[in-house]
Amino acid sequence: MNLTHLEGIALVQKLAFSLKTGQLTAVEVVVLPPYISLRSVQTLIDGDQLLLGYGAQDLSPHPDGAHTGDVSGAMLAALGCQYVVIGHSERRTDHAEDDVTVNAKVRAALAHGLAPLVCVGEHLPVREAGEQVGHCLAQLDGALAGIAAAELSGLVLAYEPVWAIGTGKVATPEDAQEVCAALRQRAAQLLSPQAAAKLRILYGGSVKAASTEGILAQADVDGALVGGASLDAEEFAAICRAAAPPTG
Repeated sequence: MNLTHLEGIALVQKLAFSLKTGQLTAVEVVVLPPYISLRSVQTLIDGDQLLLGYGAQDLSPHPDGAHTGDVSGAMLAALGCQYVVIGHSERRTDHAEDDVTVNAKVRAALAHGLAPLVCVGEHLPVREAGEQVGHCLAQLDGALAGIAAAELSGLVLAYEPVWAIGTGKVATPEDAQEVCAALRQRAAQLLSPQAAAKLRILYGGSVKAASTEGILAQADVDGALVGGASLDAEEFAAICRAAAPPTG
């Protein structure tokens, strides 16, 4: 819950202008502004033909009707959103969203052609008990329960160790790889080995430019879900540059 729509426009402009065309085509860069900024960001990206994708931070599990304050998948699709974050740890904590709710939101996203960016992750007590893999796999199972594999071609997963979000703590590259590898293996069972190989799995947890290269060097980490660092255009751009393959 950061930035007014005017501040959001300025941030997206700075981000786009801080990156070279080659860097923006080498990696997919997506911004996920608050609802109130989506129309402004859409107008900016489409009008200036910026090489950025955009999406929303959440959506309602309901298709329409009397759900005051909710924003539906149809509304987001009409704004041209490509992605929507589902099951972020802050939604699970602040709004008591459980796996059933996450599953309903995944279904709502798919019904309107939105790619669900499903978040899983553990709190510190789970990590200290050595149960992080099982915990994250259970969240993944719940999120995708009863959904046909054919519907999930656009699925993106994000592993966000909750103990590393906003704390300055960062999971080691090996920590990230352990869980992301397990998620890919489970995806091979739930979807298919071919779909799992193509599945994009992100790491999110106090991502900084300085830590990006080591995290993304892991075999099963395909990108980053950037939190607080994304509010600084230069830091966000530096993370994007670190993720982009070197150019000759």
